[in-house]
Amino acid sequence: MAWSTLPLTAWLFNFAFFYPIVMACVWMTGGVYYYLRRERKGPLPDAPPPMATMPFVSILVPCFDEEEHIGATIAALSAQAYDDFEIVAVDDGSSDRTGEVLDALVADHPRLRVVHLAQNQGKANALRIATLAAKSEYLVCIDADAIVEPHALRWMVGHLIDGPRVGAVTGNPRVRNRTTLMGRMQIGEFSAIIGLIKRAQRTYGRLFTVSGVICAFRRTALHDVGYWSDTMVTEDIDISWRLQMAHWDIRYEPNALCWILMPETVRGLWSQRLRWASGGVEVLLRHGRGVLAWRKRRMWGVLLEYLLSLGWAYVMLAIMLLWLVGLFVAMPASLHVETLLPRWHGMVLAVVCLLQFATSLVIERRYEPNLARHFYWVIWYPIAFWMLGMLAAVIALPRTVLRRRQRALWTSPDRGARA
Repeated sequence: MAWSTLPLTAWLFNFAFFYPIVMACVWMTGGVYYYLRRERKGPLPDAPPPMATMPFVSILVPCFDEEEHIGATIAALSAQAYDDFEIVAVDDGSSDRTGEVLDALVADHPRLRVVHLAQNQGKANALRIATLAAKSEYLVCIDADAIVEPHALRWMVGHLIDGPRVGAVTGNPRVRNRTTLMGRMQIGEFSAIIGLIKRAQRTYGRLFTVSGVICAFRRTALHDVGYWSDTMVTEDIDISWRLQMAHWDIRYEPNALCWILMPETVRGLWSQRLRWASGGVEVLLRHGRGVLAWRKRRMWGVLLEYLLSLGWAYVMLAIMLLWLVGLFVAMPASLHVETLLPRWHGMVLAVVCLLQFATSLVIERRYEPNLARHFYWVIWYPIAFWMLGMLAAVIALPRTVLRRRQRALWTSPDRGARA
């Protein structure tokens, strides 16, 4: 049958089938290339290369209702294998004892300075206040529930020193709560999906976003683009696009390890993924047209990748709706969906998915030698997280278009159970 005569459902199924396969191949190819060129023979995370200079660095820690975790975070930051740095923690109007805990920590951590805000004004505003209080040109931003490895600071600041046009460096978050199926699946997500994507995007020039939980910035670059926006749901995606559109480079440093807590309830995970999806749509609406300019052509790959992912979500929704309507109404042949159950297509997708996970295991084993024991749990990822991501993207588009622009305040997320 000629392509021009295929029914609509065939077009939908072909796109739904080939999109994840093609993107998996792109991510694997880019990830392997990045690994062979930059990681395979490079130093290990606990043995960073020597630095010609070790400039003063400011570590910024925005906090909101973090009394349970902030002590461990500050302790890990104070133990950084770096000579000269300060820690600026901003208590953004917390409703718990975060402010009191921070004040008590000053006695044990002389590098720590604390700024108290009377009201919750959002993470972007807290980061701006911390930047005003900071003394350095080099700013490392860490979430208040993250545990940073001792050499992470050196790995990230090294890029800022070596490249005058490097505006930001994003680190390598790793999931540390691994007691539930949902937590174990996210281990695979961060290595097999997010890690490969960042490597591939870095290979063809631009990143969709830094990881807000661990990233370093050049103050000059932030000043050039106007710092973080307090009206964006995800300030990390927005600042990434604005920096790159202004021709600042963003690098990925997989050796800058950071251990994070992720949601382990359906409600918490849904809230997080809807926020991520809404942030992507916001950036598309605000910056999508500007990216089309020829001078910003290096962003075209990131834009196309995001548009295809959004299109895939709506194609999946259309297939499901056609199948559901067909249960009750006789549909014309061009719109008839016989079943949603995977046949040979599902087998091919499963093989490609497992190949992607295996590729990531080869790359990521230098950071987590025992990562392979979590491989079994990752096989459930496509069923659970693809559907969750699809629904989040479908809802995020109209939700964001209709949302009245206002300051984005934060609330304490579900962080699961710590192992």
